[in-house]
Amino acid sequence: MLTGVESYLLAFIPIFVAVDAIGNIPIFVSLTEGINKKQRRKIITDTVTTATVVALLFIFIGKLILRFIGITIADFQVAGGLLLFIISMRLLLPSTPKGIVVEHHDKDMGVFPLGTPLITGPAVLTTTLMMVDSYGMQITFVSLILNMCFVWFTLAKAEHIIKFLGPSGSRAFSKIMYILLASIGVMMARKGLTGMLQ
Repeated sequence: MLTGVESYLLAFIPIFVAVDAIGNIPIFVSLTEGINKKQRRKIITDTVTTATVVALLFIFIGKLILRFIGITIADFQVAGGLLLFIISMRLLLPSTPKGIVVEHHDKDMGVFPLGTPLITGPAVLTTTLMMVDSYGMQITFVSLILNMCFVWFTLAKAEHIIKFLGPSGSRAFSKIMYILLASIGVMMARKGLTGMLQ
């Protein structure tokens, strides 16, 4: 029983880091400023639905696509690990803004940019595929759904969380998550290189 729980936890954490639900809160608040509660609820629903559907599609057909074009898991681990590392480094650099600037409120912002690429972007897609390879489809599926439930909660309570953490606290939390993401990227690349050598 403990081994099963550990597997779910080990799959949940990398996806949690890649999704960065807390770090996305300030962007969500700025994009939805001045929007009434009903519209905001719709945007949250669109955001979580889009992010979940895109990630699930990649979980189920990602490996088939890789196999079709002749990419091995070891190849993907090295490339994915390097990609995660580069993404995390770009997010850590103060000169690289994560947010996407918009000049007006778009009714479809829940689909783009919030749902994808903000919530489910390259980091999440790469991580989920790695988790499928490491822990299997079921564990990855459950871990992803739990993460998306957490995203929904954080967006629904965004203003309260911002007040509790403050802008500085939210940024600090994000920086820690990006460092963890970089470490996960290095680990993936290391596993891929080991697989190639074997």
